[in-house]
Amino acid sequence: MQGYGTGSYGLREPRGVRDLARQYALLPLRIFLGVTFVYAGLDKLTDSAFLSASGPGSIGELMESVRDSSAIPALVDLGLKSPEGFGYAIAVGELLVGLATLLGLGTRIAALGGALISLSLWLTVSWQSTPYYYGNDLAYLMAWLPLLLAGAEVLSLDTFLASRRRHRRF
Repeated sequence: MQGYGTGSYGLREPRGVRDLARQYALLPLRIFLGVTFVYAGLDKLTDSAFLSASGPGSIGELMESVRDSSAIPALVDLGLKSPEGFGYAIAVGELLVGLATLLGLGTRIAALGGALISLSLWLTVSWQSTPYYYGNDLAYLMAWLPLLLAGAEVLSLDTFLASRRRHRRF
């Protein structure tokens, strides 16, 4: 690619401000999504009310309240079979996706996980939001797509590990 040289860890060395901006363009999004999903996961895991089958602020109560207005009531019904298990699955999933995204480890897989979590929350919890842009889960779903497509090129374990594999072959 014109305008780039090859540097350490196989990264393209930027030769100007535009190249530098292009190379780091997804980093703020990666940090935001990573921190947000780590926070969301930890918040759920440390909230005993959330991880209950019933009661104020519980995952069970939330799912009961959105069941009839969700796009896929069968998905809510599946979660209602074990609200605590579903709550733990979402919380641990968010935590793992967030950590992997921050570290840049398996970034595309983490982004797929984040997109699937956001999609499931959009189709269940925030589906009834009117107008649609009031529901944040759709925006999170769209935010994951660039990372799913591009991965994490800078400040990532993916790039570091790929570079080490390339160096071992030679």
